[in-house]
Amino acid sequence: MFDWPKQNDALGTVNRGNPCESGLCTLCMSDCKGKCETWLSSLVGRKLLYPRNFGNITSGASHISAVGAGYHALRIQGYAYGSKGLPAGLSKDPDDCVFPNVDIQTSFGGEIKTKCRVPMMTGALGSTFIAAKYWNSFAVGAALCGFPIVIGENVVGVDKESKLEKGRIISAPELDRRIDMFLRYYDGYGAVIVQMNVEDTRNGVAEYIVDKYGDKVIIELKWGQGAKDIGGEIQVTDLEYAQFLKDRGYVVDPDPYDPTVQQAFKHRAIRSFARHSRLGATDIDDSDGVEKGFKEAVGYLRKLGYKRISLKTGAYGMEALAMAIRYTADCGLDLLTVDGAGGGTGMSPWNMMQHWGVPSLELHAKTYEYCKLLEENGIKVPDIALAGGFAREDHIFKALALCAPYTKLVCMGRAPMIPGYLGSNIEGVFKPERRAELSGHWEALPTSVKTVGTYPEEIFSGWEAVKNKVGADAMDDVPFGAVAMYGYADKLACGLQQFMAGARKFDLASICRDDLMSANRETEAITGISYMTDALNEKALAILKG
Repeated sequence: MFDWPKQNDALGTVNRGNPCESGLCTLCMSDCKGKCETWLSSLVGRKLLYPRNFGNITSGASHISAVGAGYHALRIQGYAYGSKGLPAGLSKDPDDCVFPNVDIQTSFGGEIKTKCRVPMMTGALGSTFIAAKYWNSFAVGAALCGFPIVIGENVVGVDKESKLEKGRIISAPELDRRIDMFLRYYDGYGAVIVQMNVEDTRNGVAEYIVDKYGDKVIIELKWGQGAKDIGGEIQVTDLEYAQFLKDRGYVVDPDPYDPTVQQAFKHRAIRSFARHSRLGATDIDDSDGVEKGFKEAVGYLRKLGYKRISLKTGAYGMEALAMAIRYTADCGLDLLTVDGAGGGTGMSPWNMMQHWGVPSLELHAKTYEYCKLLEENGIKVPDIALAGGFAREDHIFKALALCAPYTKLVCMGRAPMIPGYLGSNIEGVFKPERRAELSGHWEALPTSVKTVGTYPEEIFSGWEAVKNKVGADAMDDVPFGAVAMYGYADKLACGLQQFMAGARKFDLASICRDDLMSANRETEAITGISYMTDALNEKALAILKG
């Protein structure tokens, strides 16, 4: 098995735990003192695109060969001439063909286009407590950066302050808080998406949202996720709360009403309970039934007044992938997110994460194949977002190119959460009276932060840009985690612009599959992307023979 390197001497980054392909540790801790690439880029932003200690060093790539199939085994083409997609008013003159002129804005949707400043979105941040603790940083950061954020499943169901009447939600303070926090800083770019599962549907979450927020919210139906296929889980350590969740209709394991379990909990032999969601569509035995049920669900949402609807599907097999693409197309949905195995989550069974489902590269390669087949048959292909283990700017380029021209966004789950943790920890140091409220873990700045700076304006590369955006008087209300998010997104944006400029593509629509090469034959066979020495070889031979 290939081991991902734990440190990068050129960038000065290091993983606390075992790294995965994304560059994140397999277990990402909210109290982490650093400093993986995502963690450090949340502070220094685009500076982390370059090796450290300039003027005193030279640097070289540590590994350019690839073992096994995966996004790491795709390489990005560069071209010695040309330019495509230059913004209006710019020429092909070298003075205009510079990476800051690369346009990375995108949009998705059918009748209503949702605009985004950067081609990324968050994964679903739902009922896990870590999503609730750091939500303000996540939501404000996404709004300031101009990309969509997803409120995941079960937020209403686990909220002890929410109220149901005859099984339907009539008050949802936590859901309201999350939506309102994003909309407070929303300026026309990005969106807030609310995801629904079986329990959310039963509780009337869709009806509640459309009555209160109208078309300000995108509603998302859910078919599993990349980490597992049995629905969402959280862990609770309070017996009464576990009973509350069971009363709300959730599967709680072990049963908090079982007297034997209660005695075991009393003696601390059992210390926590796992709350599970339900499987969807268990009453359907054939594909026609699935299609009919899905179309009926979409039709009901349209009647409620939803103008923008999306679907999230997980790492199921090829039949389910084809269903998701075709039914999304037939129903005219605004976005389909395809989440490959290998992505992150909050509380999934570990061995299920390790062994269930189709890995991202394989799933996304088939996504392109199936979308192309629809297009060849005259069917409008839905806009696609790809998810499953992404964290860096090269990941964004590769995902956009692999499924070009259908991919509009890259969905990142765990990576954009890291700025939220980091910023909250730093803010808690400077505002100790609010440390508990902020879920800050630190009493003092660790050395890893002090090497960057000692006061907020020095620590965060994005501080002045955010202040310029919201106004100096409003900075007291902006979470430090949102400022950290701005720095991270700026690094991704600049890095993506650089890759695109090297490929001579000056807008996202110009990116194509020919901008990629496979670094080994296994990856070539899976993706259909030519091996490095085969890519463009016919053109090369024509030049030599000419």
